[in-house]
Amino acid sequence: MLNLKKEILRVTSASNILETQSVQNLWSGYGEIKRYQLEEGKFKSIIAKHIQLSDGQQHPKGWNTSSSHQRKLKSYQVERVWYQNYAHLTDENCRVPKALHSTETEMEMLIIMEDLNESGYPHRHNPDNITLPNVKSCLKWLANFHAKFMNNPAEGLWPIGTYWHLDTRPDEWDKMNNLSLKNTAKAIDEKLNQAQYQTIIHGDAKLANFCFGNNNNVAAVDFQYVGKGCGMKDVAYFISSCFEEEECEKYEEELLGHYFNELDKALDNTLDFKSLKSEWQKLYKYAWADFYRFLDGWSPGHWKMHDYSQRLTQEVLSELDLK
Repeated sequence: MLNLKKEILRVTSASNILETQSVQNLWSGYGEIKRYQLEEGKFKSIIAKHIQLSDGQQHPKGWNTSSSHQRKLKSYQVERVWYQNYAHLTDENCRVPKALHSTETEMEMLIIMEDLNESGYPHRHNPDNITLPNVKSCLKWLANFHAKFMNNPAEGLWPIGTYWHLDTRPDEWDKMNNLSLKNTAKAIDEKLNQAQYQTIIHGDAKLANFCFGNNNNVAAVDFQYVGKGCGMKDVAYFISSCFEEEECEKYEEELLGHYFNELDKALDNTLDFKSLKSEWQKLYKYAWADFYRFLDGWSPGHWKMHDYSQRLTQEVLSELDLK
């Protein structure tokens, strides 16, 4: 069994742990994320993600299947690879926690990382208090992240990013109510996967995974589902986590315009941006439909299954039906 205190003190050169604070319990009881306040050493505080890998966890929606367990195990291994091999490649325009240390045993995994609260990102927002400038800051982060890793093969990460990817969700696909969407799910998936322009996507880019500074600068956390993909998957999912249907409709053009402007600046003429934008704009509704497919099997009636997401999904179904 890992000795967390010993590992933390060794990595940080601290003399003692002064205080421990729970940040978040991991999904399905796979462990916990904690903040450790330290005495002396290199850091005032650090974040430790401690994963315990038994196969008897209880999923809050009852999805206790072998495929669910294997997906979780893979996600923690991917996150460890991310912090070891990729996190240091980011910059201030797509800020992530600095990796300090990671280790694993047969049944446990520990990732020790920078505490973003101490580094100037102490604020969190939710859909009730989010502002348009907040949303645009996160889209700027995504644009810079996607630009940074454009055409990267994503070795060691998910071959196809996002936690709702079709091939990793057979149980949810089997439970789908919308038969037209169920039968078209593979075609939607292929459309996104076969896009000419691929990057590394965050894979779980919801509002809750962004940390805000006093000047509306942002950093992102939680890289369990980071992998290769079309950037529209992150963009559609992020917007879905911020707004109800009316705002999604109202701000669609403005937000996509902002994202693509930031992406253009970040890419700095390294590829044919006009071609990329043309392709990805058309795939925005496919990204929504792909996520809607997951919700239909995972949590029918979910609040994100609103008229806006239904309309975009239906547009995709109609488009594919004509081909």
